[in-house]
Amino acid sequence: MFRSACAEEECIEASENDFESDSYLSIAPSAFLINFVSLKQSNMNYDIIVVGSGPGGYVTAIRASQLGLKTAIVERESLGGVCLNWGCIPTKALIKSANVFEYLNHASDYGISVKDVKADFTAMVKRSRDVADGMSNGIQFLMKKNKIDVLKGTGKIAAGKSVIVTDDAGVSTTYVAGKGLIIATGSRSRELPNLPQDGTKIIGYRQAMTLATQPKRLVVVGSGAIGVEFAYFYNAIGTEVTVVEYLPNIVPVEDEDISKQLEKSFKKAGIKIMTNSSVEHVDTSGSDCIVTIKTEKGEEKISCDVVLSAVGIQANLENIGLEDIGIVVDKGRILVDDYYQTNIPGYYAIGDIVPGPALAHVASAEGIICVEKIAGHHPAPLNYGNIPGCTYCSPEVASVGMTEKAAKAAGFELKIGKFPFSASGKASAAGTKDGFVKLIFDAKYGELLGGHMIGANVTEMVAELVAVRKLETTGEELIKTVHPHPTMSEAIMEAAAAAYGEVIHL
Repeated sequence: MFRSACAEEECIEASENDFESDSYLSIAPSAFLINFVSLKQSNMNYDIIVVGSGPGGYVTAIRASQLGLKTAIVERESLGGVCLNWGCIPTKALIKSANVFEYLNHASDYGISVKDVKADFTAMVKRSRDVADGMSNGIQFLMKKNKIDVLKGTGKIAAGKSVIVTDDAGVSTTYVAGKGLIIATGSRSRELPNLPQDGTKIIGYRQAMTLATQPKRLVVVGSGAIGVEFAYFYNAIGTEVTVVEYLPNIVPVEDEDISKQLEKSFKKAGIKIMTNSSVEHVDTSGSDCIVTIKTEKGEEKISCDVVLSAVGIQANLENIGLEDIGIVVDKGRILVDDYYQTNIPGYYAIGDIVPGPALAHVASAEGIICVEKIAGHHPAPLNYGNIPGCTYCSPEVASVGMTEKAAKAAGFELKIGKFPFSASGKASAAGTKDGFVKLIFDAKYGELLGGHMIGANVTEMVAELVAVRKLETTGEELIKTVHPHPTMSEAIMEAAAAAYGEVIHL
């Protein structure tokens, strides 16, 4: 049985965290030295060949090598894919720069006097690129350490579990995977027909990380992870930011209480939020972008320097040979079974190109399960109901499992506990009192159905809830789990206690 492709709205939701996605569309090779395999060499057979070196592809290749399988990976640009080169890592570097800038601007709150604090946009961008380059170099080291051959060029799958790799000089060589050919080509920024990206005035996430100058005014279309992370970054360093969201709430995949709190925090920071709104047209003919926005009250026009299109991702499926092999694609995703085999034996697919959330950690997990199954192990299928999602704006957002709305729709009787960070000693001491932890339990059995957090460092806290759900720990057991004091993570225990009427500090 194949896992069904997501419905259109589910695909859009899955793409909201697409910074954490897996792709082999990345930057030009760095200067780090690595012995790439010559496309003219005679030894062209492998057990496993992985096409694409994002967090799905390179993790899969490493695990295959650990299992004793002769492995190669195909990459046409830089190792690490979008996540390391244009997504997860460099965006977090930019966000850290914004965090530090905010700390300095609020230094007096901590009894420190700092004068003449300025944001050097060019230096921030350079630091971000340096961090990305360093991470890509690290993947190159891991390839050498694990004796994985890097086949440099553009890959196209072919019959007989083979891949044709064409190098920059146009020379093509065919390589054969005896046990399995794994496609991990990832995704790219999705473009809307009425919002074509020109790379200058209407941009995607790549250009947003490398603009030559800081825009004075920015309109962000879409409020998933890409949208809100860039909205936070640019607002924090002084850009006037407007976020336009088609749905009623920003970060629409999150629990409504989280969405409302983030909107409140963003508005407090000076970000203009327009929900139930859509961008109809952008006039780029003049020096400014004139953005026509349809709202519940009628049309509104906004002038800005740059429009960032952050409306999700599109899988990289074109021109990679799927049609030639007969691999089935539905709604823009390759259909696979529980172990990621396509309808054609010996051909597998993982990451953003298959149904499911487009997240780096999901792609990595899928790749490991896939290759362990190929190697004859017996891995359990991935539980897509227990995947954490993280958004790294400020305050951060992290969640796992069902929202309150989804849990009610599923017919559960609920116990819900919330604990605000304003009641946390550690949060008060750190000056980070915005946000809360919300836990949703099944009243009958005590199962944690969902956990939702907004606040400082909550992306580092959510793994506890993932483990609790995996181990089927009850709410009462969570209450009795001693948490260290003072920590932000105490709020998890306190939220569980609140659900059962036992909260101490609220």
